[in-house]
Amino acid sequence: MKRTATAVWNGSLKEGHGTLTAPGGALHSTPYSFASRFATGPGTNPEELIAAAHSGCFAMALSAALGEAGFKPERLEVTAEVSLDNVPPQGWTVTASHLVLTATIPGLDGVKFDELATKAKANCPISRLLNATITLTATLA
Repeated sequence: MKRTATAVWNGSLKEGHGTLTAPGGALHSTPYSFASRFATGPGTNPEELIAAAHSGCFAMALSAALGEAGFKPERLEVTAEVSLDNVPPQGWTVTASHLVLTATIPGLDGVKFDELATKAKANCPISRLLNATITLTATLA
């Protein structure tokens, strides 16, 4: 299974602007810019999208782990806090993704909860992606 998204960028870094589109409909020419990434401009940014992907993936992975252990969550609320830091000499780098979980799971004790949450964090495909090898195919048109 493969999923795609397309970015189109026009102009220089600070004055330019772009759009993001994904076939599933969540992004349809959604604007992004230097201001939306490094200030408070309108639009989204890559780190916000990574945070959305990580929180959503982790919630599903935890739901699966809970189900395998015989528990059914009433509610899992996950916020991912993705950090973008200026780290010399590389420059701007995503340095962390911190997951904040609030859960309502009947019949589950704290020890088992911690075990299953840790398992889900390790096995979530987006958690694994954040440590992945990145490849590139580049064509100059």
